[in-house]
Amino acid sequence: MNTNLRPYRNAITEGVIWKQILIFFFPILFGTFFQQLYNTVDAIIVGQFLGKQALAAVGGGTGIAINLLIGFFVGVSSGSAVIISQYYGAREYERATEAIHTSIMLAIVAGIGITVLGIAFTRPILTIIGTPDDVMPLAELYMRIFFAGSIFNTVYNMGSGILRALGDSRKPLYFLIAGCLANIVLDVLLVGVFGMGVDGAAIATIASQMISAVLTLISMRRRKDCRLSLRRLAINSRMLKKMMAIGLPTGFQSILYTISNLIIQSHVNGFGTDTAAAWAAYGKLDAVYWMGINAFGIAATTFVGQNYGAGLFDRVRKGIRQSIFMASIMTLALSGLFLAIGKYGLMLFTNDAEVIRIGMEILVLIVPYWITYMPIEMLSGSLRGCGKTLIPTIITVVGICVLRIVWLQIVPSISNTITSVFLSYPVSWIISSGALIVYYMGSGKSFLKDKKDKS
Repeated sequence: MNTNLRPYRNAITEGVIWKQILIFFFPILFGTFFQQLYNTVDAIIVGQFLGKQALAAVGGGTGIAINLLIGFFVGVSSGSAVIISQYYGAREYERATEAIHTSIMLAIVAGIGITVLGIAFTRPILTIIGTPDDVMPLAELYMRIFFAGSIFNTVYNMGSGILRALGDSRKPLYFLIAGCLANIVLDVLLVGVFGMGVDGAAIATIASQMISAVLTLISMRRRKDCRLSLRRLAINSRMLKKMMAIGLPTGFQSILYTISNLIIQSHVNGFGTDTAAAWAAYGKLDAVYWMGINAFGIAATTFVGQNYGAGLFDRVRKGIRQSIFMASIMTLALSGLFLAIGKYGLMLFTNDAEVIRIGMEILVLIVPYWITYMPIEMLSGSLRGCGKTLIPTIITVVGICVLRIVWLQIVPSISNTITSVFLSYPVSWIISSGALIVYYMGSGKSFLKDKKDKS
């Protein structure tokens, strides 16, 4: 086998474990923060300039519906990141480069497909989730414009995932900052100055994603170890098969997550525009935690993937334990902060007293249970880095998606309240986390126990 060894030092497989995880984590955290700012800035400007109907249109159900397709692609692309990180950790640079070209071509094809499907099914999706009549025209316009620029979204997501798999979490951050700043300027100009509606917010978002995507491709073309060449863009069937074996379970899991959230959104919409707007505003605050825990999950996946590829199995085990510990500290700290000042966060998006009251009711129901979700993200991410996705996917699909859907079909019919709807979150988290912990401590951990580090 030609490993194509080169004199590149890889700190992820050599440095102090907890330091390397944090060094990798913080750029991802700030990167996901700026990525979230795309829609958050839209929501703030739209909510303040255009009112609660427009706020409900660019948040809540619209965001969930968009994630139905985008989330599936991001899940599938995780398979690419795992394969690339394992090859890179093993210093098989030619294979890593081959996987990179397959991944970028896959992103281009997926972006075109998402555009076609997204525009075609916008109206049916919004109808299925029961979008209020006064929100429907705005939500439909926003989603169709957003889907028109899907190729920039898929190329950036794939490209940034590749850079992180290669151990570079800083450049994706810089490119997101550039895109976010462009988004803020365009939002203010198009909506605040030129008086456009949600179409202006959507145009600002896809334009800023284009900037991030182009910068990412330029960076990949300038690498010296695994350089992107436009002439080599093609889908290698062997590489694609390996990526799909890891990525497809994650992608389908994302779809089922989204479907369960769409069902929740349909129940939320049934309570009226105030509740839909409150859920949209809470979702922007809630995203602060998710970007943190997702960043730890991505850091764990990359750390585990590179060290697993390098044969450093004891380092993998220690990295998983230290990642879980640090993620727990972050979760508890953010939970306390949100419970203390959450009301002021909601006021960023709306001045409507009833919307704020409902938003606080939702916050108090969900935030204290974030800690029960943490093991799901960390154990799934770590096992994904080892190429183990099937069993964790089955556990989360059944424990979260299926259970949540069943809950929503039964409990609200008995007591149709906000509390009965949103309790589906902590119940499904607790059950799924318990099952994943049992799996990891038993069968899921055995494949690491039986391996010895390469000398």
